Amino acid sequence: MDIFKLIFEHDLRLDELRERHLDRSSQEVSASIEDFMKPDPTYSKFYISGTVLNRKTFGLDRIKHFPQVMDSLSKALNGFNIFLDDTPVELQNAVKEAEIGWPILLSENNEIEWDPEMLVIDDESNVGHKKSELAQVLKSGDLVLYKEKAHQGFDLHLFSQDNIYPKLFYPLRELVNEEFRFFSINGKRIRSERQFYFETWALHQPPHGVEEVYTDTEI
Repeated sequence: MDIFKLIFEHDLRLDELRERHLDRSSQEVSASIEDFMKPDPTYSKFYISGTVLNRKTFGLDRIKHFPQVMDSLSKALNGFNIFLDDTPVELQNAVKEAEIGWPILLSENNEIEWDPEMLVIDDESNVGHKKSELAQVLKSGDLVLYKEKAHQGFDLHLFSQDNIYPKLFYPLRELVNEEFRFFSINGKRIRSERQFYFETWALHQPPHGVEEVYTDTEI
């Protein structure tokens, strides 16, 4: 049986870190107060994961329904052009060819204006180290997708300024059957590895923040 998990977090602050100035002019202070009064820009992130339950194998690409998941994601994101480096490709090919930590960019434009290398996550860093670069891309309306290591394969990590959860939810819901169980998870409620892998110990009574999706589930 395949366990599919769509983990979402919304309304995350996208403000960039600013250098502190101890000696500032009154004009700078006034500008800072004005910025403070503006609403903070926010973003959403989605972690897309899978488990082959009977084999205790972890990684989205390891589940039987992985090709169908990719088709559903492609359908959900069909308004975007997909770029690996600066080359337009199909989503399935981008995910197949991209290295772990190398950004796949999604844009409504026909070309990208970003150098993908500025978003690369290597073994010594994580997404948090790319906060200002990620903010710059997301503010433009582009999306960023990464492959991330799982125990036996890889998962996907998607970042968007807009909340695109409904776009993802309904195409993925179409896959639900006896061999594909879909769980929608509030990532703000899941803060431990044990909770993340709830399917290994609490499948019949998931922790708070984990909701199973059925063929008639609505948002």
